[in-house]
Amino acid sequence: MKKIIVAIDSFKGCLTSTEANQAACEGVLAKMPEAKVVQVPVSDGGEGFLQAFQAAMGGSIVEVNVKDPLMRTIVVQYLVQGNTAVIEIAKASGLTLLKPEERNPMVATSYGTGQLVVDAVRRGCKHIIVGLGGSATSDCGIGMLRAIIDAFAKNGSWDDVRELDDVRFTIATDVTNPLCGENGAAHIFAPQKGASHEQALALDARAKRFAEASAKHMGRDCQKMPGAGAAGGLGYAFLQYMNAECRSGIDLLLDSIHFDDLLQDADLVITGEGSADRQTLMGKLPFGILQRAQRHGVPVMLIAGRIVDEQQLLAAGFSRVACINSPGMPLEIAMQPAIAKENIRRTVMFYAFP
Repeated sequence: MKKIIVAIDSFKGCLTSTEANQAACEGVLAKMPEAKVVQVPVSDGGEGFLQAFQAAMGGSIVEVNVKDPLMRTIVVQYLVQGNTAVIEIAKASGLTLLKPEERNPMVATSYGTGQLVVDAVRRGCKHIIVGLGGSATSDCGIGMLRAIIDAFAKNGSWDDVRELDDVRFTIATDVTNPLCGENGAAHIFAPQKGASHEQALALDARAKRFAEASAKHMGRDCQKMPGAGAAGGLGYAFLQYMNAECRSGIDLLLDSIHFDDLLQDADLVITGEGSADRQTLMGKLPFGILQRAQRHGVPVMLIAGRIVDEQQLLAAGFSRVACINSPGMPLEIAMQPAIAKENIRRTVMFYAFP
């Protein structure tokens, strides 16, 4: 009996990781009914991070009222397991919370993410894992810090916040960019959030001023650390003000679910994402899974809704690379969940097993 591991990232705007995994599982069983299929919901820190960690570690979902990027009240969920909390910042400060015409990183705030941190601390959590991905903000985490100050500092100063002294933070991201400069948060990511070129310049200058003031006040400077530029500079705020540990999102999750143990007797891993190209090999989720599987000699099949640079993907070690969509399929059709599920099922059924 063959053992197949299915660990597919979400197809953004179309399918969750769990939905994509289930479709692939159906494809495997249609071709090989006796196979043992292990489904692993996955996320590298963005969409689906909360769901992936709940599947990995259990726990209870907590709901709390927070402010969205435009300071409107919304209900947001995070995960609590024992004294550990898992926060997906996109739930409170995400781009998907805004209509396209509302996107403006000059004003979007991470205040709601700070409210989630406050709630977790008040519940007694001593380890807070934060998935940094999908943010609408480019405020260097200033909004988040303000929410924490508002909750805990009587004199309105970060120096008065003592409630976080015995709380450990781990941030999960596949972004290694620094806070400032041509490869920083504003120049690389703010245009995706609605910023013009001039606004990106202004945001970068604002981030530089904040980092310099923070370094002068605190005696250390985290603006160039890998991950500082994640989530519009939220990574920087966690590193600078909370002494957070920065981890690869996929490595953090795979360690939590003991993925290497799952690989011990596996015959095949099926992974995937919405669009796969050479950037997949720059630390994205399928590549993290490939690296783990290669250590155990387990072949990895990659599926995606769009495939570019196929030869580079194969050269990196994927045993098979398959596009789930037929040539010329209109995007609006391919993005329909029912169509995407059927295409994943069919692709796995016909291409996973030579």
